[in-house]
Amino acid sequence: MGLLIDSSVLVAFERGDLDTRLVTEESAISVITISEVLHGVHRASGDVRFQRQAAVEYLLDQFEEIDITEQIARVHAAVAAELASRGEIVGAHDLWIGATGLAYGLGVMTRNQREFARIPGLRVVTV
Repeated sequence: MGLLIDSSVLVAFERGDLDTRLVTEESAISVITISEVLHGVHRASGDVRFQRQAAVEYLLDQFEEIDITEQIARVHAAVAAELASRGEIVGAHDLWIGATGLAYGLGVMTRNQREFARIPGLRVVTV
């Protein structure tokens, strides 16, 4: 079974807080994660923006990307409804990433266990 890499982990890789060799399973990223990390690049300015862009592009090249599909949308809808019926909320981006993991039988590697642990059936790997 593989892993989806969450943006919190990519940011830690970018900052040098984690080594990419930590990822020992086949891994991929959601297009949602790509948007999240690029959002951080676009918020930076000057030399910092240039450095972050280079680091992020390098990291993105290391992982297969997974697009949002109808299958993922169906899983997302079912999980969102289940969470709502229990009165629980998961952030919109994290819910899409979690639904992607469930749809493809992937766990999620994250530094944000609190959000992802609420998604029923999702394997969460924290670093």
